[in-house]
Amino acid sequence: MAAKRFQLHPIRTAKQGVQINVGKDNDEYRSIVNTLSIHEKDMKALGVEAGGRLRVTSEHGYADFVCEQGKVPEGMLFVPYGPPTCQLMGGDTGGTGMPTSKGWDVEVEAIDNLDAASQ
Repeated sequence: MAAKRFQLHPIRTAKQGVQINVGKDNDEYRSIVNTLSIHEKDMKALGVEAGGRLRVTSEHGYADFVCEQGKVPEGMLFVPYGPPTCQLMGGDTGGTGMPTSKGWDVEVEAIDNLDAASQ
């Protein structure tokens, strides 16, 4: 299945904030920042179910996420900030000191589909 275009919005979550007190070097924190929320119809279009893996590619790089059905608008993806989103973020700050961190145009494809295509 071909990649589809989406708009990605990295976010901060309450769970992520609570987890900071425990530390970032544990499985629970890694699970939080590696989980992407996506609309049910978009999951179907990509041919992936909840718990499936998606590769998100921006103009700066790519990162892999576990997907979950979320209450998000069609065509938009939400994922907590973390090391995976840093792989997608460019370094240009436009003089502000902070790179653009919302509304990235990205391509998404199911990793299982990529694995099957390479065999």
